[in-house]
Amino acid sequence: MYTIVIADDETELREALIRRIDWDSVGFQVVGEAENGIEALELVEKLEPDLLLTDVRMPFKSGIELAREVREIRPTMQIAFLSGYDDFSYAQKAIQYNIISYMLKPISAEELTEELKKIRKKIDEKFEEFTKQTEEQEQQRRTRFLMPLLLDAFQGSADADREERLAKRAVELELQKSADSQIQYTVLVTSFLDREGRNRTDETSAGAVHQVVNRYLRHTGFFCNGRVVSLLAATRGALDKYLHIIVDDISQSVQRILGLSAVIGVSRIAPSLSHGHEAYVEAVNAMSYSRSSGSGVSFISDIERVELFDQEVVQAAVGEIEHLLRSGTAEELKSCLRRYFDEMESKEASPAIVQLFAVQLSAAVFRVVYAVADVEAARNFQQEMPMLGQVLFDSVREMERQYTDFCLAARDLVTEHRQKSGSLICDRALELIESRYMDPGLSLLAISTEISVSPNYLSALIKRSTGSTFVDLLTRRRMETAKRLLLGTPMKIREISEKCGYNDQHYFSYCFKKYEGISPNACRRQHEEQKNPK
Repeated sequence: MYTIVIADDETELREALIRRIDWDSVGFQVVGEAENGIEALELVEKLEPDLLLTDVRMPFKSGIELAREVREIRPTMQIAFLSGYDDFSYAQKAIQYNIISYMLKPISAEELTEELKKIRKKIDEKFEEFTKQTEEQEQQRRTRFLMPLLLDAFQGSADADREERLAKRAVELELQKSADSQIQYTVLVTSFLDREGRNRTDETSAGAVHQVVNRYLRHTGFFCNGRVVSLLAATRGALDKYLHIIVDDISQSVQRILGLSAVIGVSRIAPSLSHGHEAYVEAVNAMSYSRSSGSGVSFISDIERVELFDQEVVQAAVGEIEHLLRSGTAEELKSCLRRYFDEMESKEASPAIVQLFAVQLSAAVFRVVYAVADVEAARNFQQEMPMLGQVLFDSVREMERQYTDFCLAARDLVTEHRQKSGSLICDRALELIESRYMDPGLSLLAISTEISVSPNYLSALIKRSTGSTFVDLLTRRRMETAKRLLLGTPMKIREISEKCGYNDQHYFSYCFKKYEGISPNACRRQHEEQKNPK
């Protein structure tokens, strides 16, 4: 069910629309109604509807102006015009603001119902575009899953939930038959070179590799940066049996059919998809050995010894900790550090790997601190905290204690400065409202541009800090001033309106009555009567 706000200054027409349309049958729920453009904009900001149905000509702010401002705060929201003007210039402007429908008055309930059904169908199609898949897109679907899995260094913690999600995804992509199967994985990275050693790998190369591998094992792959990346999935026995045959078949086929040479890097066998990035890096490293030695095919296991707690784990650990420094809780950070230090101890990480972890983690901590905190605070932190990456520890547990204190102190500093920064931005916005409320052009977009932040971020900060929207705060400040001038000075209503940022006296009176429950003239009269009772 989609939500809709209806804006029309003709009260009888607006109420008739709401009353006579069977909204459930057309797939909409009316969540608000407005009698002018300003009120409609406020409702859009507060209610965030899926559709705004608005008249083109309304008091205070036309439908065209409304559409322009709505696009600034809710760019994905759909807008439909209901107009009594069959004017080509209006239709042109409607196209400019990506209006989903332009309907002419008078319009019957039956005609509007049919048009609303068409609008709902268009919105459905827009929503479905994000998930719709065709046969031609099947490979793209696999690639979208595979590329970040293999290329992204930060994958988060490899917990049971993530393993389960990846296994289910592998079943959907037909890499394995069931989520609980004993499937393991290997990554191949392949490039085709000519006799001069120039890379001739392109999109068609991925198809050539696919044809060979497809004869032996389940797999998927993609072309990226002059390489064909292939993920092979099979039991350990099948990988041991066919892997050497596959790489030989690729090499021989490329040479015989294409007249090129294949350079192939082969990773170790990974126990699960969560180790995909490690396997990819191993395959790339193996390919480097292949190119330097001219041997064509290199298995990383033949060249580099196994380090149970290796550099890939170090990179993953540092990436996860850096993420938690920015947005995690203290408990999440401590738990993450404990997990990696436990792993270093249980897998008997070599002194070289331990020192690599220390250096990279120290660098990551200071990188985050200098990115978020001001320069003086960052320097003070650096002076107060030792450069732990240069310190040798007697035990893993002593190292864990020192680095936990170090990371928690950094997290506290980062959190403090993020809050301080947000508070300063919000305070600055409130100062601008206070000093420039009399400017008719004052808006959320204008202030956010001046402060150099996005309107979305500023709106969220104001809402979180004050509990009110920007429009509410601006209106409240203007009405407070208006009431003070109304009751304390002999200024005319028009003059007060202009002093408070309203070019339109009628709109000022509308806002004042909505805010105070009484018109400006009636408010002044009431005050005078109370001041001078007969």
